[in-house]
Amino acid sequence: FGDALTALEAFVYANPDSADGWNYIGFVSRKLEKYEDAERYYSLGLEINPLHKGILEYQGELYLKTNRIDKARENLSILNDLCNFNCSYRDKLREKIKNNN
Repeated sequence: FGDALTALEAFVYANPDSADGWNYIGFVSRKLEKYEDAERYYSLGLEINPLHKGILEYQGELYLKTNRIDKARENLSILNDLCNFNCSYRDKLREKIKNNN
């Protein structure tokens, strides 16, 4: 993940309006257990696109990792509103919340 983080830092620097870029750098930071960085990156991505399903799922996973299950449930609620059928983002977060209890 270290090399990916370096590449993603360069990408978001060159493409600061890419919600996907902020999502990916947040994901890598979370996997590296850099939770404060991940939270900041997800927030930046949501400023660009408040309905970004990938960020909402991964941010929810971050909330679970940092013992904020109520915040994870808030993200799941948003995904429930955004998703109709076969929504892997919603389904994955729902399953992780269920397994967290």
